Amino acid sequence: MPQLTAARYGKDNIRVYKVHKDEMTGTQDVVELTVGVLLQGDIETSYTQADNSVVVATDSMKQTVYIMAKQHPVNPPELFGAIVANHFVETYKHIHTAQVKVKQHRWTRMTVEGKPHPHSFMRDGSETRNVEAEANRGKGITIRSAIAGLLVLKSTGSAFHGFLRDEYTLLEEVQDRILSTEVDCGWNWNTYKALEDVEASVPKFDQAWTTAREITMRLFAKEESPSVQNTMYKMCEEILNAVPDVQAVDYSLPNKHYFEIDLSWHKGLNNTGENAEVYAPQSDPNGLIQCTVSR
Repeated sequence: MPQLTAARYGKDNIRVYKVHKDEMTGTQDVVELTVGVLLQGDIETSYTQADNSVVVATDSMKQTVYIMAKQHPVNPPELFGAIVANHFVETYKHIHTAQVKVKQHRWTRMTVEGKPHPHSFMRDGSETRNVEAEANRGKGITIRSAIAGLLVLKSTGSAFHGFLRDEYTLLEEVQDRILSTEVDCGWNWNTYKALEDVEASVPKFDQAWTTAREITMRLFAKEESPSVQNTMYKMCEEILNAVPDVQAVDYSLPNKHYFEIDLSWHKGLNNTGENAEVYAPQSDPNGLIQCTVSR
């Protein structure tokens, strides 16, 4: 006989914008988020018996996010995600697990006539700061923080050689190449017993994000990289050493290729090897390298 073995539901892509106005200085700060909520618990009958009495409407989830944003800080996103997740588990006794995803979009204050403008901002890239907070009844709150969409490139200082060769191998070994990737880096915090423990850790969240971002960009830029695999492992090691409350770090790095263009057909024009200056950026297919390093 068929049985329902897993079920969850929620509201996705909830757009939230919050402004903080400092009446004393006239300065305003803004935060824009995209939030997703998924709930699990004693909800089987809504699937198997059309019993909607156990359903927290997804519109109610959206309204809850708005209310929580009004009543609580939305920054850092780790705290806001934990607040929302904890709310659903504490408010609805038949909900056992609440997963909240928060994506914080970039708004950077404009500099106008050499001074920071009090209320004007620009989006200086597609990079986002992401959080997944999950509240589990009786088991605490887990949080994963992440950097996503950070597009980086270096025009030299990367090699790839000594890899396995057989009858399927066409790729040539290279001592120097362009290296570009879109960074997705995440780190899992030690489990928090209660929301109060998350609140006590608030100063650590921004510092960890700044540290992980600095380590990522510094090693990417300065490392004479023998491979993406080795460089990303070193990044994980450094983050674990720098942030004691983190139990694991993971990276997912697509290898965005730039291929030399052979122009020798045009009057013997040399554009390969050491003389390469013009390249063709490739969209796909691409390499994808991932790893997780834990304590």
